[in-house]
Amino acid sequence: MPTFSEADIMALVSPVFWPFLRILAVFSSAPIFSARSVPMRTRVALAMLIALCAQAVLPEQPVIGLTDPDAFAVVLQQVVVGVAIGLAVRIVFSSVELAGEVIGLQMGLNYAGFFDPSTNSQTSAVGRYFGNITMLLFVVLGGHLMVLQAVVSSFETFPLGGSAFESINRLRLHELGAVVFRYGLWIALPMIGLLLFINIVLGFVSRIAPQMNAFAIGFPLTITAGLIGISATLPMLDGPVVALLKLATDIFTGG
Repeated sequence: MPTFSEADIMALVSPVFWPFLRILAVFSSAPIFSARSVPMRTRVALAMLIALCAQAVLPEQPVIGLTDPDAFAVVLQQVVVGVAIGLAVRIVFSSVELAGEVIGLQMGLNYAGFFDPSTNSQTSAVGRYFGNITMLLFVVLGGHLMVLQAVVSSFETFPLGGSAFESINRLRLHELGAVVFRYGLWIALPMIGLLLFINIVLGFVSRIAPQMNAFAIGFPLTITAGLIGISATLPMLDGPVVALLKLATDIFTGG
């Protein structure tokens, strides 16, 4: 009768278990994957399936048992790196949603705010619309595949058994905060220029013809121009989204 020692069992379990933890942490923090509409059982099953399929391309990893003294540190590292990948991808959505918030503020539509149960936050109609468009672009452009590639490549950039604090220092995720504002303003800049020009024209009209009510004609004019500008600039949104995805995944792929 064949017998298996603990070392034999861990040699089979360890190469799958540790990638499974990192991938599950990604699914718990990344957009779309972490949505409430995705059941936890689905995330666990999908993470296990990807961990099994990725065995062919993963680098050789040290065998670390669950009872080893370094097991807790390895678990912490997998969770930190996985959550970091999810937060880096969330930067893509935050940048575009920030652009939508700025555009909605210029259009005067930020009063149409509502509570978004998917993010547990107050958001505007324009910001939510840009967020939904980004979600569609994320799927169409293969963003989910880029995330999975980043997870697999992260085992070379952040190999198994490293320190979680060292991984945090190398990631420097705090620098991605500036990316949100830089790319958000980049996306919203054409609309900001258009609406600023309309407001300047309305200011001249109100000075030249004071009998005209600038507020009565300004509000529908800015909304109309904003909607036309959004429809004209949306086809160019794929460029910033691709650049943001590449920036977010290069941290973990070593690019």
